[in-house]
Amino acid sequence: MTPSKPLPVIAIHGGAGTMSRNSISAAQNTAYHAALQDILRAAQQLLAGGGSALDAVSLAVDLLEDCPLFNAGHGSVFTHDETHELDAAVMDGATLHAGAVACVSRVRRPLRAARAVMEHSEHVLLVGAGAEAFAEGLGLEMVSPDYFSTDARRAQLHRALSTDQAQLDHDGAALVFRQSAADTAPLDEGRKFGTVGAVALDAHGNLAAATSTGGMTNKRPGRVGDTPLIGAGTYADNRTAAVSCTGTGEMFIRTAAAYDICARMAYGGLSLDAAAQQVVMDVLPAMGGRGGLIAVDAQGKLSLPFNTEGMYRGWARVGEAPQTAIFR
Repeated sequence: MTPSKPLPVIAIHGGAGTMSRNSISAAQNTAYHAALQDILRAAQQLLAGGGSALDAVSLAVDLLEDCPLFNAGHGSVFTHDETHELDAAVMDGATLHAGAVACVSRVRRPLRAARAVMEHSEHVLLVGAGAEAFAEGLGLEMVSPDYFSTDARRAQLHRALSTDQAQLDHDGAALVFRQSAADTAPLDEGRKFGTVGAVALDAHGNLAAATSTGGMTNKRPGRVGDTPLIGAGTYADNRTAAVSCTGTGEMFIRTAAAYDICARMAYGGLSLDAAAQQVVMDVLPAMGGRGGLIAVDAQGKLSLPFNTEGMYRGWARVGEAPQTAIFR
């Protein structure tokens, strides 16, 4: 008897960290769940129609970039110089082809530019003005940099400038990073600056991953995190898993976190969840790394671990109701 193929599945995230469970309002909670549900249903429908994992993650991240609730595309955070620098990456698990852009400020949908790099160039990563010229030459939609701005993000920058600190895409009430007794006030939405991402398995057994971010507020111009670095924040290989990360990017870079999960599966024989839990709960915390990730393996099994108080996330298998969550 031939074993049945796993159901196609999409998983998405809108960043790790989140505000405290005690400070999130009912309206905020509803807005995030509704946005995640809408995006999942669109990608789920694409997969149900036989669409590819690559198209599903691309669609999901397109929609996440368009939603100002998340730190990617419209609604991205500001650099120290009150500018925007956006990063994105995509990887096809069937071919190991990948594309990425970094430090772009005029491409409306950075993930589309990353996919264009993968499909229409011999390169993997393009940055800055060169990436923008490449995207514009292919007819991708360009915008004025202020398209990405929102009043809420500008206010967040000004608060950060008052302390002259870069604020990362996590909160201070992390599961494995407890606040000191002198700093017990819950952090609000102004401290949640996340990445967005998607991973998928399609009906043909192919995997794909995509990630996009505005970075961290008050960051030094020119700073690049893990998102556009293949193997750090984004990775996909049909033999193992597709992974999209969110958190303290420098630590995900130093541990090659996304690839490390696939390597632990390929060389150590670990299950997806065991590998992901080791990286998120052991490897990253040992270096001061906070955040989480979403991953799906070749059998359609999911793992969505995080070491912060919460992570905006959701998943949907074809034929099943989409599921969303913020806290544990």
